[in-house]
Amino acid sequence: MFAQLLLSIIKSYYIVLVMNQIGKIKKVDIREIWKREDTHFSKWLSENIDYLNDVINLNLTVQSVEEPVGPYRVDVYAEDEFGNKIIIENQLEKTDHGHLGQILTYMVNLDAKTAIWVTTKPVDEHTRVIEWLNETTPHDMFFYLIKVEAIKIEGQDMVAPLFTVVEGPTQELKKIGLEKKAYAERHFQRKEFWTQFLEYSSSKTELTRNSNPNTESWIGMGSGFSGVGFNCAISKRYARVEIYINRGSQEENKRIFDLLETQKEIIENKFGNSLIWERMDDKVTSRIKWQLDGVSVSEESDWQKMNEFMTDGVTRLYEASRETIQSLRG
Repeated sequence: MFAQLLLSIIKSYYIVLVMNQIGKIKKVDIREIWKREDTHFSKWLSENIDYLNDVINLNLTVQSVEEPVGPYRVDVYAEDEFGNKIIIENQLEKTDHGHLGQILTYMVNLDAKTAIWVTTKPVDEHTRVIEWLNETTPHDMFFYLIKVEAIKIEGQDMVAPLFTVVEGPTQELKKIGLEKKAYAERHFQRKEFWTQFLEYSSSKTELTRNSNPNTESWIGMGSGFSGVGFNCAISKRYARVEIYINRGSQEENKRIFDLLETQKEIIENKFGNSLIWERMDDKVTSRIKWQLDGVSVSEESDWQKMNEFMTDGVTRLYEASRETIQSLRG
C-alpha cells in the first residue's frame, strides 16, 4: 500500500516537473539562420528535404541545387518516386511576380509536374494565383505555396524550421477546374453551332434572320404575341423546335396552352405531323414541340441533320400556328 502511494506521488511530481518545462515558441528572423537563399537555404533544404516531404506527403529526391537544368537555373531540382520532375523555388522574402514567372517558365520548359514555392511571406494575390493554377491546370500538375519560418523555445538556443502549406492541390480543386473547363467548352461549342445554324437557316427562312448566336442551349424568335414565342433548342441528345409559352403567370400560361390545344387538329394538319403537347402542370411554363432524338451538338457530323430539321420544323410550326396565336390578342 505504501509502495503504491509512493509511486503515485513520484508520478505526480514528474508530471508537474514536465509541465513546468513547457515553454513558449518564439519566432526568429530567418536571415539569422540562412543569410542567402542560394548558398545557405537552398543547400540546407536539399540536405534536409524530409522537412518538406513531411508537410506535403511526397517522397522527393534532390537531383541538383542551384545548378543549370537545361538553359535554366532552378533553386532545387528534384524527382518523386515515379520519376516526375519537381522544381522548388525559394524566396526568403515576400512573394513577387518575378519568382512566379520563373516558376511557370521552369514548369513549361522542363516539363515538370509539380512546383513548390517556398517563401517567408506569401502575398494574398499570389496565393490566389496558386489556387487558380491548381484548379485550371491538367489533373497531373500540382502547385504548392509553402511558408517557412524559424522558431525556437524561449530560453533555449536550438532553432527549428517550421513549414506550413498555405496553398496546395486538392481533388476538389481539380474537380472544380474540370467542371469549369467542361462548362466553357460547352459554351464555345454552342456558340459555334448557332453561328453555322443561323447562316444556314437564314438562307432558307426569314424567321431566324434577326437572331444572334449565343452560348445558350436555345435561340428564340417572336410570334407577335408577347410571352408566346418559337424556340430552336439543342442538347447532346436531341434537336427541337417548339412553341414556348411564358407570360410570367402559371395560370395565364395554362389558359393560353388550353386555347391552343382546342385548335390541335388544325395546327397539326397544317404542320404535317403530330406534335408533342406538354402542359406541364407542375411548372410555370408550357410548350408544344417537335423533336429529333439521337443527335448531339457535341457531334459535328450531326450538325447538318440538326440544321435541316430545325429550319424546316420552325418554319412549318410558325405557319401552322400563326393565325391561332394571333387570335389570342382578342
